[in-house]
Amino acid sequence: MMNRTIACTAVDRAYWEKTADLVDQFIDIPLNYRQSGHPGGSRSKVHMLLSLMLSGAMVWDIRDSDKPFGDKFVLGCGHTIPLVYATLAVLNEALRFAYQQTGDSKYVIKDAKNRALYWEDLLGFRHRGGLSGHAEANGKTSFLKANTGPSGHGTPAAAGLAFALKRAGAGDVKVFIMEGEGGLTPGATHETLNTAWGMALDNLHFLVDWNDYGIDGHKTSDVLPGKPEDWFAPHGWKVFGTENGSDFSSLTQQLHAMISVENQEKQPSMLWFKTRKGRGYGKYDAPSHGSPHARNSELYWNLRKEFAAKYGASFVHVDAKDPADEAEFRANLEAVVNVMHADQALCMYLADRLVELGDAVPRKIETFKLNSKGNPFNDPVFFDYRQYPEKLWGKPGQKLANRAGMGAWGSYINYLGKTKYNRPLFLAASADLSGSTNLWGFANGWEGESGYGWYERVGTKDGVMAPTEITEFSNAGMMSSVATLNFSNKSKDEFDGFYTAVSTYASFSYLKYGPMRLFSQFCQDADHKVGKVLWVGAHTGPETADDSRTHFGIFSVGVHQLFPKGHIINLFPWEYNEVPVLLAEAFKSSIPLIALHVTRPEMEIPDRNKLGIPSHFEAAKGAYVLRPYQEGKQRMGTIFVQGTSVVYSILSLLPTLEQEGLNVKIVCVTSTELFEMQSKEYQDQVLTDGDRADSTFFTTQARRMMSSWAFNSVSEQYCLSSDHDDRWRTGGSLDEVLDEAHMSPKWVLEAIRRFALGREQRLETLSQQLASAKQ
Repeated sequence: MMNRTIACTAVDRAYWEKTADLVDQFIDIPLNYRQSGHPGGSRSKVHMLLSLMLSGAMVWDIRDSDKPFGDKFVLGCGHTIPLVYATLAVLNEALRFAYQQTGDSKYVIKDAKNRALYWEDLLGFRHRGGLSGHAEANGKTSFLKANTGPSGHGTPAAAGLAFALKRAGAGDVKVFIMEGEGGLTPGATHETLNTAWGMALDNLHFLVDWNDYGIDGHKTSDVLPGKPEDWFAPHGWKVFGTENGSDFSSLTQQLHAMISVENQEKQPSMLWFKTRKGRGYGKYDAPSHGSPHARNSELYWNLRKEFAAKYGASFVHVDAKDPADEAEFRANLEAVVNVMHADQALCMYLADRLVELGDAVPRKIETFKLNSKGNPFNDPVFFDYRQYPEKLWGKPGQKLANRAGMGAWGSYINYLGKTKYNRPLFLAASADLSGSTNLWGFANGWEGESGYGWYERVGTKDGVMAPTEITEFSNAGMMSSVATLNFSNKSKDEFDGFYTAVSTYASFSYLKYGPMRLFSQFCQDADHKVGKVLWVGAHTGPETADDSRTHFGIFSVGVHQLFPKGHIINLFPWEYNEVPVLLAEAFKSSIPLIALHVTRPEMEIPDRNKLGIPSHFEAAKGAYVLRPYQEGKQRMGTIFVQGTSVVYSILSLLPTLEQEGLNVKIVCVTSTELFEMQSKEYQDQVLTDGDRADSTFFTTQARRMMSSWAFNSVSEQYCLSSDHDDRWRTGGSLDEVLDEAHMSPKWVLEAIRRFALGREQRLETLSQQLASAKQ
């Protein structure tokens, strides 16, 4: 067990009180200068954050926030980021002072230029390139372990970190999340409270600032029954709390009780602490939420005068009414720093305490499971699809859903990890749909070998499938957070942890978008390697059929495209054998987010040789020519196709196209992003300039989802999509739904005829548009 010696003597408390006063100043001054930010909740949490950081309840190293076995902190209430900036500025200054006084390297912060947040950085608060207005976990704020700010988003992220630690055998490492009562009301929090108990996350600790106010004027307790303990205990959490939320003795006592209590039931825990929003700020409750004092106002200067009277600070331009400039801003921050430097005993106390805590972070944990046989993420065998076993591939004539291809691949990948490295590569979570979406493959055995199965309460501590219920949002937040936790001691050079997978119906993909967006932002800015997330949109397209329009993933899959270019790879296999190929190719890349769109019905594996179409291995290129032009005959245009039913319909029509002399080129689009990674030579073979001008597209999704393959306005006039009539589809049998969606062979043939036979008119329209542009 990790040694957690709690300190809270009278001497400690005296130093902490002065530290709190310094933190208050570092909150107030930047917000007043910038006239932006959230003072009320930042002020109310100062005593709790310092208690957590300095008492020993949290074992962490401010000098190296990447230590794998340091406790983790998530600021759920990301708007109170001034609290963290101000606190880090004080603590890092203590270390800088101690090093300057002694020259002892134990006070040195690793990569201080990029990782240490000093008081000078407060000058850039809420400016481009400076300190963000909400919590972002990178660089100088790598103490934080999740990007937060949107209410409720931090809770599943914290649970994900706790899950990753426990599954890795590092359950003694704790995760602390600090939140206000407003952050307890979003559905994401309620989802996660249930899930955290079901997954036995006893290393997860929730700190709730109960100040009873948000942005609006009424009390939270006026519109919500009960108090924080009433919201946690029914979900199986252990509850601790204090009415004295700005008292170090009370806070430390409760922290100690929470982390040391006997916990045979493996319950997560929470500690609420009652505070006054805007503590000591001169305006309180809702008015203090996101509104600093007016610049250089009387209220603002009164607080500086109080501090000056107490500690002898020499602020400049006191009682000045004119707008402050940066020189005044810097000078008044320095006035606070000078107070700190004048108290050498305080500086050395803080520095030595931080070193003591940092040195207490273990270098290794005996129960850790991931380092016995090396790092599998450096081994290319996992994603070398041409070397995959024959049993992974479906045989021509077999009827298999392409979603089952994902399940088989997941089984094989985690089996390979188990046999070669004694660990899984993937952890997974689905919304009570692990079997329906085939995500269960990651937990299932391969070819008679036992798999990892369920995790914890319904499984074992070695399970990989989280026993989550219908909690799409929190699943996405947890599993994307798992993928950010890097256990490598060379975290800037390699990732060592877990990849993850989440699934639901594609029509409900929007429920996962919020956490995926924050994950993508985290990955963009991270200065260390992170893992990858497989986001499965299962039962996509009209092929969902019997479940009707409420479950069709035709429009909702658009959220998978709402990312900057290069941040996500979308995969659209049309048959079973393309799935492992596309997944392997995508996971070879450096892109951290991979969206797989798979369909529900079982479809016959095609005999590609007999049909004269390329191997399923060609899917890895993102687009390949399914049917080339026939040489010596008039070309009639190129059709880009994407989606299970439309491709199968086209394959059934190949003889008809031949008979009717419809000389169209068919290009199968399996991944726009993978196609863009191919060589220019290959891209030019598949997609010529002539193809761009003389083309259209067919898709089982909404037409806007194929915007990358709509090269001109005329193209869209001839396209075929499941929203061809701009209406929601109805339900029925598979054949009935495909007919209504115009994805059946009859409708596909009609669309091909219209496109091919209208070529002269299409090109004439383009010529007229070009001529008009030249006038």
